[in-house]
Amino acid sequence: MLAPGDDAPRFELPDQHGDTVELPEEGAAVVYFYPRADTPGCTTEACGFRDAWDAFEERAVPVFGISDDSVDDLADFAEKYDLPFRLLSDADGSVARQYDSYGEKRVGGKTFEGAFRNTFVVRDGDVVAVFEGVSPAGHAEEVLAALDGGGTSA
Repeated sequence: MLAPGDDAPRFELPDQHGDTVELPEEGAAVVYFYPRADTPGCTTEACGFRDAWDAFEERAVPVFGISDDSVDDLADFAEKYDLPFRLLSDADGSVARQYDSYGEKRVGGKTFEGAFRNTFVVRDGDVVAVFEGVSPAGHAEEVLAALDGGGTSA
């Protein structure tokens, strides 16, 4: 797992509009990985970031939600829940793997590859906070506290 002080892996991925998005080289950014758009936990997490959006904007911190969903599925998810931030399609999981956030999972007796619910706060290209296996409810507030210096890993 990446840790505070590690270089944040660079990426270029399409967002819900099909536009290519890169991890900023300067300033802070939130990169969160989630398993599947429009499922209960992922919706709770995304709506938490949406509801705290003003606080992220005040800090000039972009939020990037990354899953292996298609661009079309991300567009539907963003529209359905009025999500103001970028959702990025990592269709093959390659970026999530670089962030140690993709691999084998077991759900309901089935084994498959998918994204793990992990979040990284990045500043000037370095990981400054890591949240592994997060609980979706209240997570945006945890991330805001880390941005304000209230914690560097969870």
